[in-house]
Amino acid sequence: MAHTTIYVGFTVPQLLRGASRIFPTHSALVVLRHSAFCYCTANSTIKSKRKMDHLERTANNFRQEVISQAKVCGIANESETVKRLRLAIANKDFTFKAGQWVDFFIPGVSVVGGFSICSSPGLLEREGILELAVKHTLHPPAYWIHTECTLGSEVALRVGADLHGYQEGKGNGHKMGTVKLYYSAKNTSELLFKKNILDLMNAFPGKITCRFHVTQQSSQICKELQPHVTEGRISEKDLEKHVSKETLWYICGPPPMIESISKLLSNIGVPGNCVFFEKWW
Repeated sequence: MAHTTIYVGFTVPQLLRGASRIFPTHSALVVLRHSAFCYCTANSTIKSKRKMDHLERTANNFRQEVISQAKVCGIANESETVKRLRLAIANKDFTFKAGQWVDFFIPGVSVVGGFSICSSPGLLEREGILELAVKHTLHPPAYWIHTECTLGSEVALRVGADLHGYQEGKGNGHKMGTVKLYYSAKNTSELLFKKNILDLMNAFPGKITCRFHVTQQSSQICKELQPHVTEGRISEKDLEKHVSKETLWYICGPPPMIESISKLLSNIGVPGNCVFFEKWW
């Protein structure tokens, strides 16, 4: 039986890591907000009184034993606040699955970073390349990427746990579900990977749909995006029409947004065990 997945929030690396892996047997609704790049955990109670570092937050999560050296071979601005980092991986035994993150070790920086992988496993297999999307913050690893990282800089990477389970294997009755994405940002220039998302919508009509929300748009929205853009925040009215027993909800964004959307989902009758959110703060 196919189900629905709904994503709500500010970022989209998970959606881009190989289309075959984002269709669980459940439907999914994703609420994304532009700023979170790390990993997901199932939880319905949010406590964020004290900021922990990445290794402390993820101490109980599985990690691969392989730590690989990597060299920066590309740096691009995805928006005014987000850089895409392209890394050449030295170790041929280094692998990852869609939905995993990396521990990011920087020579001379004592704090270890944790960033979601925004490229597909196929790119690593074909070209030995892995890509990260990192938002500018004062957190030492992110700050280093935005202020000191250059072509040729060397770092080390270690892969962390899966975002969520992925059913595979012969004869398991796996059937493709659907993904509905609600993606919010300040303006369309901050909607990262929007072209990739539109391409996925065209490649999987009826299986992947997206509604972009902008909260401070001051310029004209381009014709290609206009049919998919709503001005204003993601609301209860937007989400309540998707409530069902088969729907899983994934939220990605900063803590206040996650807390707000979690409460909204609770108010419209979504069980806590159907809500998954980022634990990156």
